[in-house]
Amino acid sequence: MARKRRVFRSAKMARRQARKRRSKISERRKKEFRWRGYTIDELKEMPLYPPEDDLDAVSIATLMPSRVKRTLARGLDPECEKLLERIRNSNGKTIRTHCRGMYILPEMVGSTIGVHDGQNFVNLEIIPPMIGHSLGEFAKTRKSVTHTGPGVGATRSSQHVALK
Repeated sequence: MARKRRVFRSAKMARRQARKRRSKISERRKKEFRWRGYTIDELKEMPLYPPEDDLDAVSIATLMPSRVKRTLARGLDPECEKLLERIRNSNGKTIRTHCRGMYILPEMVGSTIGVHDGQNFVNLEIIPPMIGHSLGEFAKTRKSVTHTGPGVGATRSSQHVALK
C-alpha cells in the first residue's frame, strides 16, 4: 500500500495558486453600476423632487446625502437652474460654468462640463460615481507646493547648507 505524500504549502504559495486559478476565468462579467440600489437608467427616469401629494415617493432628492437634500429642498439657485437647462440642451458639447456649488445629478451623467478653478476651466467627464458631489470638488483651486533645493534663487546668506 502506497502512502499518499502530503504537501505542505505556505500561505504565500496558496495565495499565488488561488490568484492563478482566478486569472484563468476567461470572461469576467462587468458589474453594472448601482447608486443607492438603482441603476443609472432608473435614476434618469426618476423625478428630481417628490410629487406634492406623495412626499414619501422615491425621487432623486430623497436619495441624496443630507446636505444635498437640504439644498434641493430649498430649490436650485437660478444660476444652477440655468446650468441644468444648458446641460439638457447641450447635445454632447462642453458646457463651461463658474457654478462650482452645483450638485451632480443623474441626468448630468455622460456630459462634459468645464468648471472654473479660478484661473481656467477644468473639463470634467461626468461619470456615475460622481453623483451627489458638487462640481467644485473635482476642479481644485489650489496647487500643491513644490519646493526647490535650498538656496536656489535666494540671497547669499540663505544659500549656505549645513553639512550636518
